[in-house]
Amino acid sequence: MVTYNVNLNNKVVLVTGAVGFIGANLIKRLLNDFESVKVVGIDSITDYYDVRLKHERLEELYTYGDRFIFVKGNIADKQTIDNLFAEYKPQVVVNLAAQAGVRYSITNPDAYIESNLIGFYNILEACRHNEVEHLVYASSSSVYGSNKKVPYSTDDKVDNPVSLYAATKKSNELMAHAYSKLYNIPSTGLRFFTVYGPCGRPDMAYFGFTNKLLKGEKIQIFNYGNCKRDFTYVDDIVEGVVRIMQHAPEKEVGEDGLPIPPYKVYNIGNNSPENLLDFVQILQEELLAAGVLPADYDFEAHKELVPMQHGDVPVTYADTSALEKDFGFKPQTSLREGLRKFAMWYKEFYG
Repeated sequence: MVTYNVNLNNKVVLVTGAVGFIGANLIKRLLNDFESVKVVGIDSITDYYDVRLKHERLEELYTYGDRFIFVKGNIADKQTIDNLFAEYKPQVVVNLAAQAGVRYSITNPDAYIESNLIGFYNILEACRHNEVEHLVYASSSSVYGSNKKVPYSTDDKVDNPVSLYAATKKSNELMAHAYSKLYNIPSTGLRFFTVYGPCGRPDMAYFGFTNKLLKGEKIQIFNYGNCKRDFTYVDDIVEGVVRIMQHAPEKEVGEDGLPIPPYKVYNIGNNSPENLLDFVQILQEELLAAGVLPADYDFEAHKELVPMQHGDVPVTYADTSALEKDFGFKPQTSLREGLRKFAMWYKEFYG
């Protein structure tokens, strides 16, 4: 187990992507757990998905009063980031802002270059010029591409991305490594695996399927159902992030007298991949139990098995042994428990 070397009390933490799914949940957790922490959140509130969800999350964050400061802005705008660092002087930075989604990257590549590459470069530059104690940033399980070896380990080669989204996330890891080496910036990358939960992203399968079923539309199950996903409940993701924030990779000097990059990468996944057909079955059962769909709903008439689509992979499966060894933590929430919480939230939010 590592020893915590970053005390979050009395610190200013910058969270980018603040009203995104993971960002908003992380900020709530930080404000609940650390009485004297101040969180500055930045988000451009794009309309990639229903902005009502983002405003719902933001309203919840505003209830914490002046311990939470919100800046509406785009991390791809260098002046915005420079001004934000100059004014608030964050000591810990968590970069979650990104254009997400594999499929969207096929039709809208510009959004990925702007947010995921230029935006992240601006964050790195700001960290370089404003000595931060720890930069934590979101990578993705998509960097593993079509790796045949499972479970996916952070020791595996990840040189064959199958989507532009994956390529930008791999690029983030390379950029962070270079800045850690050149400027001794402690950085930790987190490869998230299929995050889900209440008030999540409507472009994710569990949310999109629910919306379609409610409208009486067919849901498409790719690769004829022969896909497996390591579904990870959002609270487990946040637990991992909060622990990792409190331990920055140690600064060390190598035999050549130059810094050894204070750089780490971890998987955060459930270490328990679920078959898509089983996932759909559990989702159906929980939607019925929550009263989202009527008891006599004909699910078979609304399912369609289709081939694999471009940019997708047949399996995601996280090796979380490094996370367990260093932080004594392994995601534990079962898929049924997580989908039950989602279904109950969906019923309440959409009535």
